[in-house]
Amino acid sequence: MIILKNSLENEKFDMVKKRKPKLAVWKFASCDGCQLSLLDCEDELLAVTDKIDIAYFPEASRTVVKGPYDLSLVEGSVTTRHDAERIQKIRKVSKSLITIGACATAGGIQALRNFKDVNDFISLVYAKPQYIETLDKSTSIASHVRVDFELHGCPISKHQLLEVISAYLYGRKPNTPAHSVCIECKRRGTICVMVAKGIPCLGPVTHAGCNAICPSYCRGCYGCYGPKETPNTSSLSEKFSDSGLNNDSIMRMFRTFNAYSEPFRKESEAHKTERPEVSNKKPEYKEFM
Repeated sequence: MIILKNSLENEKFDMVKKRKPKLAVWKFASCDGCQLSLLDCEDELLAVTDKIDIAYFPEASRTVVKGPYDLSLVEGSVTTRHDAERIQKIRKVSKSLITIGACATAGGIQALRNFKDVNDFISLVYAKPQYIETLDKSTSIASHVRVDFELHGCPISKHQLLEVISAYLYGRKPNTPAHSVCIECKRRGTICVMVAKGIPCLGPVTHAGCNAICPSYCRGCYGCYGPKETPNTSSLSEKFSDSGLNNDSIMRMFRTFNAYSEPFRKESEAHKTERPEVSNKKPEYKEFM
């Protein structure tokens, strides 16, 4: 009897040991680019699926395995009341929750509406605005629930994504760079576009991860990966001003993919200039017979 009991316990232990962690990938307001980064892993994705069970990922499969989930990847910002309710439910069934991309970590490009009254845009864009229901602001996932890790980028780096997934599978801290894009330029031998050509560049205050793609093609960094740790945005703005950029241009530099991240938002607001109000009068539509 004792031998049988021990055998059953060992079998149960082996089953628990062999169970693969369940991964879920969720979408909110976004373009799907960060989810595609996971699919773009190709050969690496095969190695990942050997270690985890992709239980919920509508972008890739119709298969749905019920939670709870060991790891949830969340793309997109919260823009509707339904979104705000759904992220609460996802948090409850997720052991670890990681936000991926600029939309999930900072509200994304759609957070540009946060600087104005969203109702003005609705009345301009939609013929029947009474059917549109949305929140006043587009916000990050961390504004609503506890987030275990934020992976920046627009879109994210597939190599960083694999590193984060691997880290959580093995219970260690993800090893993602905290330095700026400028370090990546130096490592690949790219001449500074701001120093050499006077091209405005957000590289000094932007989180690394893209391997400095834009500067390598003689273009300034657009800040796709969001603000790095302790970014000195005011110093960079002074450099922009010395180079001839006016306040409106400096404001626009910081209002792109990560416009509502705190450092970029505060710096853009510091350079906001009064502009003429846009008329919200609807254009007249002609019927075509």
